[in-house]
Amino acid sequence: MALKSTVFKAQLAVADIDHGYYADHALTLARHPSETDERMMVRLAALAFHAHELQTVCGGDGTLAFGKGLSDPDEPDAWLRDFTGATRLWIEVGQPDDVAITKACRQADQVALYVFQSAAEVWWKGIQNKLTRLHNLAVWRIPTETSQALAQLAQRSMQLQATVQEGVLMLGDASRHVDIEPVKWK
Repeated sequence: MALKSTVFKAQLAVADIDHGYYADHALTLARHPSETDERMMVRLAALAFHAHELQTVCGGDGTLAFGKGLSDPDEPDAWLRDFTGATRLWIEVGQPDDVAITKACRQADQVALYVFQSAAEVWWKGIQNKLTRLHNLAVWRIPTETSQALAQLAQRSMQLQATVQEGVLMLGDASRHVDIEPVKWK
C-alpha cells in the first residue's frame, strides 16, 4: 500500500518591502513521504521570495500555488499562473537534471531553481555549462545551515511571517525566525 502525503497548513503573511507587496496567503503543502521538512520549508521560502510576482507580473490576476512537486515530475514545486492559465513562473527546489530544467524553461516564462543541500556545489559544477543557454533560468543557493534551520519551523499548522528586505527573507513564527540570504549562481 502506498504511503500518502502529509498535509501541512500555513498562514503566510508576506511583507515584501523591496517590491511594495503586502498580502496574506493561506497555503496547503502536501509533503510527499520521501520529502523532508527541510525541502518542504525551502519550497515555502521560495514561494515567499516570489509572492510579489502575483502583483508585479500578473497584476494581481493570477494564481500562486504549490504544484505536485515530487508526486508528479511534470509539475513544479510551486508556480505562478496568470488568468489565461499560462505559466509565468516555475519554481523548482533541489538538484534536478538538465533535461528537467530545460523542459521547465520551455514551459514557463521564468524558472527559479533553489538549491540547498551540502552536495550542491558538486552538482552545480557538473551541470553549470549545460544551463548557460537557458536565459529564463535563475539559480539560487540557500546555505545548508539556513535550510536546516528552516526545517525547525515546520509544523502541521503554521502561522508564519515573511519579510523581504534588501534581498533577505526573514521567515519566522511567534517564537523564532530564520534569515535567508540566497546566493545567486545564475
